[in-house]
Amino acid sequence: MEKTWRWFGKKDSITLEMLRQIGVEGIVTALYDLPPDEVWTEDAINDLSRFIGNAGLHWSVAESLPVAEEIKYAGAGRDQLIENYKTSLINLSKAGVKTVCYNFMPAIDWVRTDLNRILPDGTSTLYFDKIRFAYFDCRILQREGAEGNYTPEELEKIATLGQSITAEEKAALIDTIIVKTQGFIHRKISEGTDPVEEFRKLLQQYQGIDKDQLRENLKYFLEKVIPVAEAEGVTLCIHPDDPPFPVFGLPRIVTGETDIAWIMNLLDSKRNGLAFCAGSLSAGAHNDTPLLALRFAEKIGFAHLRSTELLPDGDFIETSHLGGNGKLIEVIRILEREKPNIPMRVDHGRVMLDDVHNNHNPGYSFYGRMFALAQVEGMMAVVRNEIDSE
Repeated sequence: MEKTWRWFGKKDSITLEMLRQIGVEGIVTALYDLPPDEVWTEDAINDLSRFIGNAGLHWSVAESLPVAEEIKYAGAGRDQLIENYKTSLINLSKAGVKTVCYNFMPAIDWVRTDLNRILPDGTSTLYFDKIRFAYFDCRILQREGAEGNYTPEELEKIATLGQSITAEEKAALIDTIIVKTQGFIHRKISEGTDPVEEFRKLLQQYQGIDKDQLRENLKYFLEKVIPVAEAEGVTLCIHPDDPPFPVFGLPRIVTGETDIAWIMNLLDSKRNGLAFCAGSLSAGAHNDTPLLALRFAEKIGFAHLRSTELLPDGDFIETSHLGGNGKLIEVIRILEREKPNIPMRVDHGRVMLDDVHNNHNPGYSFYGRMFALAQVEGMMAVVRNEIDSE
């Protein structure tokens, strides 16, 4: 597999020259300054592509070409937004970017409650605490009907947490869940506004939309854009939901085997593909990542390699790329045999060493990801040796 790296553009403190030195071959990036509803112009795409090329690398994957919320909830303007999306696909193709990652998660992308959970060795990682998440949902967001999504035992734990949680901890939950983890992926909270109130307004757009309706909205989108992807030779790869279960009462439609099969069978096209994120999928106890990789290998056009450890009571933690529920060595064995030429990137490295002094995006440290890349590259070498010896 091609070793790629998610890079956040010219303003990223991690430079392309640094990435060349650690063995990165391709770049995964996007036009992060543009909102999800705007066209990616040829000039903007070519400018960034040339910048990457001048550093001796190439733009391998567009992640993400974001799907506007109005497309997801089928707002009045979705047809024009889909036309914009199609134009962006064409412009990416002209620049030689033939793999596009996207997601169809409503209102919010990946969710964590702690961005710096300290580990015994002094590094830190991302963490999901179900009760703290539920407290945010019920007591801070005060979502109507939220209590109905939790068990009596969980509601009791929420009440107990409410007696001890500090104002600083509440502010940290808001910052973590709907500001920091969303702000660098095209969904910035406007300065001077109340992020909780803005998020409430976004959730209101999805009132009455259940899983079946969200699936229909995805189908409508794909029926419009896949023919363009076919004509341009671009593979659209949908990213699994993170975490792979409903949050905030919102439907999730890419949570595991049944969901993925439904999407992959929607259209008879090789361009309707899957971004196989072992980390997202492994956060669900119902998912066996190697089995999923094997079943959908033909449709996988891009891979994210990371792993999670499932903990009691619905918690999970991002863990070593060598361990956890992601079972990456087995996933790599499958992908190196079935799809050896696809781009792969390590994901969500720990914060370690000098990372603590840099303002990296959450989950996207330098030394932590470099360490993870070394682990994954080692596993890839083992697998290639196994294949060569067969």
